[in-house]
Amino acid sequence: MDRTSPVPLYFQLSQQLEAAIEHGALTPGSLLGNEIELAGRLGLSRPTVRQAIQSLVEKGLLVRRRGVGTQVVHSQVKRPLELSSLYDDLEAAGQRPATVVLANRVEPATAEVAAVLGVPEGSDVRFLERLRSAHDEPMARLRNHLPLGLLDPGTEQLEATGLYRMMRGAGVTLHSAHQRVGARAATGAEADLLGEEEGAPLLTMERTTFDDTGRAVEFGSHVYRASRYAFEFQLLVRP
Repeated sequence: MDRTSPVPLYFQLSQQLEAAIEHGALTPGSLLGNEIELAGRLGLSRPTVRQAIQSLVEKGLLVRRRGVGTQVVHSQVKRPLELSSLYDDLEAAGQRPATVVLANRVEPATAEVAAVLGVPEGSDVRFLERLRSAHDEPMARLRNHLPLGLLDPGTEQLEATGLYRMMRGAGVTLHSAHQRVGARAATGAEADLLGEEEGAPLLTMERTTFDDTGRAVEFGSHVYRASRYAFEFQLLVRP
């Protein structure tokens, strides 16, 4: 701790603990000492330690469990805004992705889906709905519409790998995408599915993906737990 710094001690401690979680020095399931033990070991006041821990509880990195103590959960997934799949991003981050297929069927295209995919309204499209988890903890509900005939995935295949990886394996060259990110409150059904309280904040993402011929090959409409997920992007100053 740098006691000469204008940065509050609780914030310095929270940053150090967060870095330890992100870099794996504090692994999921690890127990921190109680506030009195930590304060004594670090030479800090108990309120300082309590404030640092609370800030990480609010970020979803720590959880207080009655009879157990303060426990490390999983670091927040930070996903770059680029043309990649959630499965690949979780796998690259060592998050052990898992998938439960909630729907895999052919259905008539709504007006919105038809307009995005460039097919006639009411024509058949492939609809996929999946629950994506990491370390056995729900992360996101994924809904995708694909032009019929592009891909005919089985449930086992969908649960074993990511959609983009399957598309590439089928010879689809993913070239670009239009993406919109937003936020809203969770409905009761979404809260039950994702392990959140009704009204909890969710990140939303809609993406239309195009192949190298300019054809729309996928329309995704996803929701993510804001407590466990963030989008990252770099901003450049225009000259």
